[in-house]
Amino acid sequence: MALPDRLGRRTSTTAAVTDGAAQHVVVIGGGIAGLATAALLASRGHSVDLVEKNDDLGGRVGSVERDGFRFDTGASWYLMPEVFEHFFSLLGTTAEAELDLTVLDPSYRVFFEGHDESIDVRPDRAHNRALFESLEPGAGERFDAYLRSAEETYDMALRRFLYSNFDAASSFLHPDVVRSTPRLGRLLTRSLESHVAASFSDNRLRQVLGYPAVFLGSSPSRAPSMYHLMSRLDLGDSVLYPQGGFTRLIEVIAALAERHGARLHTGCEATAIMTDGSGRRARVTGVEHLDAAGARVVLRADVVVGAADLHHLETALLPTALQTHPERVWRGRSPGPGAVLAMLGVEGALPELPHHSLFFTSDWRQNFGDIFGKDARVPEPASVYVCKPSETDPTVAPAGHENLFVLVPVPAETRIGRGGDDGAGSEQVERTADAAIAQVARWSGVPDLADRVVVRHTVGPEDFEARYHSWRGGALGLEHTLRQSAFLRPGNTSAKVDGLLYAGSTTVPGVGLPMCLISAELVLKRLTGDRSAQPVGGR
Repeated sequence: MALPDRLGRRTSTTAAVTDGAAQHVVVIGGGIAGLATAALLASRGHSVDLVEKNDDLGGRVGSVERDGFRFDTGASWYLMPEVFEHFFSLLGTTAEAELDLTVLDPSYRVFFEGHDESIDVRPDRAHNRALFESLEPGAGERFDAYLRSAEETYDMALRRFLYSNFDAASSFLHPDVVRSTPRLGRLLTRSLESHVAASFSDNRLRQVLGYPAVFLGSSPSRAPSMYHLMSRLDLGDSVLYPQGGFTRLIEVIAALAERHGARLHTGCEATAIMTDGSGRRARVTGVEHLDAAGARVVLRADVVVGAADLHHLETALLPTALQTHPERVWRGRSPGPGAVLAMLGVEGALPELPHHSLFFTSDWRQNFGDIFGKDARVPEPASVYVCKPSETDPTVAPAGHENLFVLVPVPAETRIGRGGDDGAGSEQVERTADAAIAQVARWSGVPDLADRVVVRHTVGPEDFEARYHSWRGGALGLEHTLRQSAFLRPGNTSAKVDGLLYAGSTTVPGVGLPMCLISAELVLKRLTGDRSAQPVGGR
């Protein structure tokens, strides 16, 4: 079986044997990065224990069930399918064998403030080109050029950067990189907003091309234009959905981890990373955690992989002298946005909404300024994302009902509060959810939407902090600014504790499900001494 050519490697249908002696590894955190790390390391012969503080696995990729509705609470876009395929191949299987993937058509619908007509982006490049041309004469040709550039940048990222630990000069000296240095320099030092504005004048097109910055926990004016590569995914390819929801993805990876021998412990909160040595250098010896009965237990470890929030791992689980990322460092860092989530069970059909919908306010500078600016506040009105998985998956809602997931990006600020059931959350969280529901109702032409809600569950930034130890209640991880991208992002090894590695959205390569899978592979590369910039098995 061969992997997609863009990864430049071949796969094997059998798991590789670890290089060197098997080690006892403890993984902290049972989100997708932790589970993927546990699965990969166990498949290479290591003895792996994973501890997760909550009673269920998945981290932010969780679920809530009420009255016949099942809501995904986190990720809802399946992009970069070649990354998933490569990950599954390392475990001797395929995405096709493990998941039932559906292509969404339309990929998503966009509603614009001040415009009566919405637009549909489809898994059809010719359709999307014609759409651009219809909104701005001449934009079709520029669409082609933009996507060519996005494709080239995406290929370069996959082959030379995303799978790199940046621990060898060869990562930067490959002929492909050297030849592209002037272009990469321009893409890194120019904002995505400026890059898009240089080619398109219609504000609707600028918003469609700029919105991928939000997937990276940033804004179009703050994210480097290198990330225009994201448009290759939605405008030049397909958006997929795994039947059963994204918790199905978690179930599959957890099952693969256990199949390879990993032991997964839930309801076990890590309380300390144990070390030996004195002064400012030490080595891991284990992880102390609370078991389900509240007793303190120490799991011995040769290697510890922190796959939880990096701020929490460093500042709460290590003594100050052994912190690579102490509290003072975080004062210069930027979290991604927080989020208010509203999970709604709605009576009756909602044909006005496809699987994915985006609602864009006209004044983005104000919208993103409210989220990331000095005087941060909940935007009013806000740009809102809505997912209706019941469009595609009949298992997520009772017959005759729809399942809606509404996300409002807000500042990463725990004072916004917590959510709750049926309006019982904090006042600002519930008010934000009410405003978003009313906005969706008006813009999509469903005036009685609020009256048809039969189940309501909200989540606020304080929930993210409490449930996931998320720094400042952020919903995604560190924002992808220039100073927090690629080799400038916090690395995945401790500078003071030997045997302590990191995975997940707060380290390299970054935010999102594919990035978390890659972060697990980067841990594997650390343990095997693979200093290449390519996927495991690359050439």
